[in-house]
Amino acid sequence: MTKLPAKYAAWIMPLLLSGLMSGTLSLINMLINLGLTTNFISHWLNAWMLSWLIAYPVVLIFLPLVRRLTGLIVDMPSH
Repeated sequence: MTKLPAKYAAWIMPLLLSGLMSGTLSLINMLINLGLTTNFISHWLNAWMLSWLIAYPVVLIFLPLVRRLTGLIVDMPSH
């Protein structure tokens, strides 16, 4: 499989992270609030896709702030 160039990592990493986090959180929230209901998977996938649609831009917006805050807490090596 052909890999994307390294310059795309800044877009792909937040995409994957937001997908995994929104999927996990929506799954846990639905299990806690609704339990295993009829058509659970279908309802969860709908909730996940909506969550991911919101989560990805939010991650992109907050990532620079989180990097700066991390730099205040952690001794980051300079490149």
